[in-house]
Amino acid sequence: MPTNANGKRQRGLFPPLKLAAFAIIPAVLIAMGLAAWLQSCTSTPKSPIRVTYPQGGALFPSDIAAPTFRWEDESGAGRWHVSVAFSDGGSEITDSSDTPQWRPAENIWGAIKQRSLERDATVTIRGAAADDDDEILSQGQVSIRTSKDPVGAPIFYRDVPLPFKKALQNLASIRWRLGAVSSDRPPRTVLDNMTVCGNCHSFSADGKTLAMDVDYGTDKGAYVITDIRPETVFEADKVVTWSDFRRDDGQLTFGLLSQISPDGRYAVSTVKDRSVFVPLPELYYSQFFFPVAGILSVYDRKAKAFSALPGADDPQYVQSNPAWSPDGKWIVFTRAKAHELKHLKNKHSPIIKAEEAREFVSGGLKMRYDLYRVPFNDGRGGRAEPIPGASQNEKSNFFPKFSPDGKWIVFCQADGFMLLRPDSTLYIMPAAGGEPRRLRCNMDLKMNSWHSWSPNSRWLVFASKANGPYTQLWLTHIDEEGNDTPPILLEHFTSSDRAANIPEFVNIPADGLLAIRNQFADEFTLAVRSGELHWGTGKYAEAADDFRRAHKLKPDDVDVLAKLASALLRQGKVDDAQPVLDKAAALAPENPDIAYKMGVAALERGEYPEAIAHCRRALTLDPGFSPARVIEAYALQGSGKVTEAVRVYEALVEEGLADSGLYNHYGEALMQMNQYEKAVSCFQEALKIDPSNTRARDNLFKAINMRSEKEA
Repeated sequence: MPTNANGKRQRGLFPPLKLAAFAIIPAVLIAMGLAAWLQSCTSTPKSPIRVTYPQGGALFPSDIAAPTFRWEDESGAGRWHVSVAFSDGGSEITDSSDTPQWRPAENIWGAIKQRSLERDATVTIRGAAADDDDEILSQGQVSIRTSKDPVGAPIFYRDVPLPFKKALQNLASIRWRLGAVSSDRPPRTVLDNMTVCGNCHSFSADGKTLAMDVDYGTDKGAYVITDIRPETVFEADKVVTWSDFRRDDGQLTFGLLSQISPDGRYAVSTVKDRSVFVPLPELYYSQFFFPVAGILSVYDRKAKAFSALPGADDPQYVQSNPAWSPDGKWIVFTRAKAHELKHLKNKHSPIIKAEEAREFVSGGLKMRYDLYRVPFNDGRGGRAEPIPGASQNEKSNFFPKFSPDGKWIVFCQADGFMLLRPDSTLYIMPAAGGEPRRLRCNMDLKMNSWHSWSPNSRWLVFASKANGPYTQLWLTHIDEEGNDTPPILLEHFTSSDRAANIPEFVNIPADGLLAIRNQFADEFTLAVRSGELHWGTGKYAEAADDFRRAHKLKPDDVDVLAKLASALLRQGKVDDAQPVLDKAAALAPENPDIAYKMGVAALERGEYPEAIAHCRRALTLDPGFSPARVIEAYALQGSGKVTEAVRVYEALVEEGLADSGLYNHYGEALMQMNQYEKAVSCFQEALKIDPSNTRARDNLFKAINMRSEKEA
């Protein structure tokens, strides 16, 4: 006789038979046999029950909290009887529910896991009439197992409201949580109320180091690297910035998808990157984001130095999304041909808006990435090679993750692009490359992505929108042969109105990280980095406000004075910039950059001899200071010394230092000298570099006409 959760006989499934009943059993029933007669005494199920969770064949970790079984029943049943049968031949476990779901009590779930360890348990659900518990209207069942492999590590992840634009406008609403699958309570919030945006994070293999993109000071390249303690602290002196890599080239860095090395010494990131970013109002896929340019850079924490990673630093390609092999000897990354946007307004900005990326947003063009690998070689890199099975397949391949034992790589594949793709599908293949296999845990067109391996290489956590727009976290088991199981929902890790994303297993005890305190208190650095970001995106008025704030905090900082003067000059506020430059020159009379900026201010006022003098002083202080040579040439041309200006232009062009504006000025000087043929070539070069240079276009037509008149 089945027993219920309290060990008592279960009423309703098999009513007790009274001895007197046998006296009236017809002969025909005796002929049918006792078993058939018992079956006829119970109601025959009339409608199938569809178990919606878990899927048949689901494998649960040995250390997971009880799941909620869910089903759909159209029979009109008002109560459901649940029985769990085991292959050990012992008695069934039974229970009941008044709703179409059932979550076993802790002691029952413990018994189920123990008796289903590496063998099937069959959960049968029978729907009964609301007014008659014995009348069975429907039936369904599902088979599950428990793995001998525990998860064994907590999961760190981000918890955000949607759409993404809402989260950006309310950064304090974003939470970072850490939770163990063994707990039936929501994971602990370890970090919240951040006033800066935090994104991608990674941990060293030993669980001792945490690194995270933090946009500190609104610097998109900012990156905090800190030791993990029960109370971990984010401090200003733990922040580095990928923007420091080749900072003087004028191209800003976002610092996309950075990763700490397994031993915690190095970090690698996409730098000098440019990404399409289009926030969308819908909940399901609220942003369109993917890189179109970038190289990989390495930061050595011991040497405190940045360097490009040879083999992944070719500006002809976008190289992004790096992942370390467990031994730290290889880096796998995404690579695609870099795309030069036709409608780009600011070539220095790392963020590209919808109107600048029309060919992708509405034009049907797709960005597709291959997976490559390159030897790390202590930062010296080497020859990059495509990974067979994840490259040149007319698909976009991204988010590679090595299993900690080094055997496998799981990656995402979609028809195009990278983040938040509805068709993102998880594939597994040998770490050295080979035939990829689609994982069984995928849920079609539900964005299966953002995955991480457990330290024991047996469980994979990933994000999916299987149950709606708010991303949830799921688990699948992966065995020695790379075979996976139907997904298990981490139902306590998400709430109904927030998305869980960027999950990562951390190799620490569940209480190894209780809280992260934010102590980014350096207001001066915040102001400077905010000004640099505004400068890089062409917001010169906002940049000037930021630099003024920094100047108040440190009135004698020459670098801040120079930045403030530059922001004012870019707005045409020469009179406001001059006293700033005068103060900077008094503080640092041997600074070539200040002398150069004094030359710029003089040029803007039309004071050409003064501009020439300031630039020549800058060049005396630093003969290689090429910006001063450019301003000197402009001032020479403005003062009527065209021949001298042309000599400077020729030298700058020969050295490869000419941009679209300089070619235009060079062409105008040549026209003054009646050298129309050479002028036409200069204007053509100017337009080749920047097709939107209308002044060069107008000059080109003039030069062509004047050349024709001269030839006539």
